[in-house]
Amino acid sequence: MKQVEPKVFLLARPAIDAEGLAAYLQAVGAPGWMTDAPSAAEQLIEVAGRACYRSFEPGLNPNVTKVREGSQAYLQNILQVKHGSVLEHANWTFAFFHVSRVLTHELVRHRAGTAISQESLRFVRLTEIPIWLPPEIRDNPEARAIFEEAVVNGEEVQQRLAEVLKIEGRPFHEKKVLTSAIRRIAPDGVATTLIWTANARTLRWVIETRTAPGAEVEIRSVFGKVAEIMTREAPNLFGDFTPIPLPDGTCQWQPDHSKV
Repeated sequence: MKQVEPKVFLLARPAIDAEGLAAYLQAVGAPGWMTDAPSAAEQLIEVAGRACYRSFEPGLNPNVTKVREGSQAYLQNILQVKHGSVLEHANWTFAFFHVSRVLTHELVRHRAGTAISQESLRFVRLTEIPIWLPPEIRDNPEARAIFEEAVVNGEEVQQRLAEVLKIEGRPFHEKKVLTSAIRRIAPDGVATTLIWTANARTLRWVIETRTAPGAEVEIRSVFGKVAEIMTREAPNLFGDFTPIPLPDGTCQWQPDHSKV
């Protein structure tokens, strides 16, 4: 048995095409508009929001005589009035490494605004079972012994089935079929990799709901790591989140509405 810990890696973030943005601003009549947004994601969302009302500067829209200056103030107002659709333009991609299928089964419930690619146990044959130990198991010696025994037995069964089915040396398309059959006895707790892309609106929702005290501890831990990344990545979009320590060492990340 290989004991592992879930890890989170940020793989991609939004980027701005400066030439395209300049051409759009020229076309809309605001060639001199500039933003002090600290990240491309925040700049993109600010542009999307201002495009809705043509509020880059006074006079572009005859109904607008005053515009909110500064990216921080503008984006805080977006959050306050819940103009959530403009948050959907900015996406980030994460690798969730050594997370269990318990976690991935929970996460697929959040489908809107996401793209998901998962390591396939139809193609990747298990020779060992990497697994994360929940604290309730890890910290109880008797429970841990039973848990580890079950995992080790599962590893042995995987290997015995591979031998009985004579999987080695077969063509890949046959290995795929047999690997798919063998994987059915792997536990939900087996560690896997998930590539997960989500927009800012979805990220705010999933961070809030999946770090709540009632959330499963592994997913709470993973999205606590996501929250730490996002408060650095886009402080004007996620800086209102505050970590509240919980007894198990994780944190509940909740938006502080007094900051917006």
